[in-house]
Amino acid sequence: MAVRNQTRSVPALRRESANNEVHPISASEAIARWEKQTGQSAHQAKEIMLNGYYPPINVMDASIEKLLHCEKLSLSTNMIEKIAHLNGLRKSKNFIVWRVFRKSSIKKEDSSNRHSLQQEVLNETLEELWISYNSIQKFDGILNMKKLRVLYISNNQIKDWSEIRHLASVDTLEDLVLYGNPIHDEWKKDEDAWIETVHKLLKSLKKLDGLFLKQDFDN
Repeated sequence: MAVRNQTRSVPALRRESANNEVHPISASEAIARWEKQTGQSAHQAKEIMLNGYYPPINVMDASIEKLLHCEKLSLSTNMIEKIAHLNGLRKSKNFIVWRVFRKSSIKKEDSSNRHSLQQEVLNETLEELWISYNSIQKFDGILNMKKLRVLYISNNQIKDWSEIRHLASVDTLEDLVLYGNPIHDEWKKDEDAWIETVHKLLKSLKKLDGLFLKQDFDN
């Protein structure tokens, strides 16, 4: 069952050269436009939606650190090369970064870092993490999130069962979307077996891939 991103962003102005080439912008530029278009102060806002921005955002600069009151930040569908400058998001409960990474920028020598989420600042507050469609291979940076309830990580590159076993340490996790990863491919013809296998490893789950799980599951 597909889980669709229901968030909306404020449309941004086009930024093109004379030859119609699109030039990406920084987060600080996008935030400045967001403030102008919404009439809100980003420093005080609890919800900032920069998903589907045009021109796309390609750099998370230090302006992100100034979002001190932001509880929900969406940067989905941009061209961001690296998740960075999250130190100010100490109140964030929902972080949405679907389809953000520029796959052309991922180099073999640093792919282990580019394909995982390694941000400790969100460990104490984050309840929902939406990070589908990003070529992520590992759950690094997620395993220490103490309040994480919802994890949407479909259509990435999770392929090892050891990663699922590691995820069991997040005992607050209730809602997981994992389909579209290589680890799911071999189970497509037997979804019941897939659900049973994952649920045995992640006993705290109440939903898997959009389906509610039986709470009297035989462990």
